[in-house]
Amino acid sequence: MTRPRAITLTVLSLLVGAWVVAVPASAADDGQLTWGVAPAGGKQGDDRPNFVYDAEPGDVIRDGIVVTNLGSDPLTLRIYAADALTTSSGQLDLLPAGQPSVDVGTWVALEDDTVEVPGGGSTTVPFTVSVPDDATPGDHSGGVVTSYVSDAGGAPVALDSRLGSRMHIRVAGELDPAVTVSAASVTYHGTANPFAGGSATVTYTVTNTGNTRVTGTDQVRVSGPGGMLRTAPAGGALPELLPGSALVRQVEVPGVWPTVRVSADVQVLAEGVGIGGRPVPAVSAAATGWAVPWVLAALVVIVVIGAFALPAWRDRRSSAAGTSPASSDPEGALAVR
Repeated sequence: MTRPRAITLTVLSLLVGAWVVAVPASAADDGQLTWGVAPAGGKQGDDRPNFVYDAEPGDVIRDGIVVTNLGSDPLTLRIYAADALTTSSGQLDLLPAGQPSVDVGTWVALEDDTVEVPGGGSTTVPFTVSVPDDATPGDHSGGVVTSYVSDAGGAPVALDSRLGSRMHIRVAGELDPAVTVSAASVTYHGTANPFAGGSATVTYTVTNTGNTRVTGTDQVRVSGPGGMLRTAPAGGALPELLPGSALVRQVEVPGVWPTVRVSADVQVLAEGVGIGGRPVPAVSAAATGWAVPWVLAALVVIVVIGAFALPAWRDRRSSAAGTSPASSDPEGALAVR
């Protein structure tokens, strides 16, 4: 029988300030391997939450990352650089080791692809960032990742626990923050009370089409035909979006009345991150959907049926009472002398 190939599950932590991860030491060991990472102090600064550089095309930046072993046993980790991305749910992530990078992940050169850290100690891993001569202006994001793959021990699943420090490089040149909104839709959710409003889920996609990281807020309203019964605005803050990333956003809007058809209006107010990012002109999208008052419609049907059925039922009873033998056949009546 062919042995099933192990599947690796990846867990990535990208934290700000204090980075610590704990994973099982091995399949046969109940202990924990615990480590942390942070930018090294020095020429680039001290006590940095992550790596942030302003650079010109062709610049070479030298820096380092400190890996700290919080356990008592020696620890060996893989270490590599990777491109960053914003997931469709709005989380910052880094490409796994097996997926090739095309941006910052290719700019970073580490001295080695593994790092050994003694128990209770720290190791600084130097690296060099070489910004290409043809690097485009704007924000480029990635990170340095440390990785420990637990021994599957013959099991079909192994766990790849990764701990990374994010890296943002702003290449000099014209900054052009921009976003678009697309694929808007609205879904109505009714209630059991036929005389109460329900809610609606408005879904849309916001895409960073500019060359800087952006943050922002959204406002979503739902109304009936002709703008009647317009709701109060719903929404909130958007997570940071990297250039080229798209976020699928869902906003719950309360107080929506079932007016058969409803319209949703989405407005996104975004701005570039950092100096020179500047606000982005508001972008919007619209969607329509059904909001049928099914409970109320069912109640009306019942009332209508009852209005027709009750008189008919009374007529049948009256007819039945008027044709009884004792009252409808005079010749059959008993004579009383």
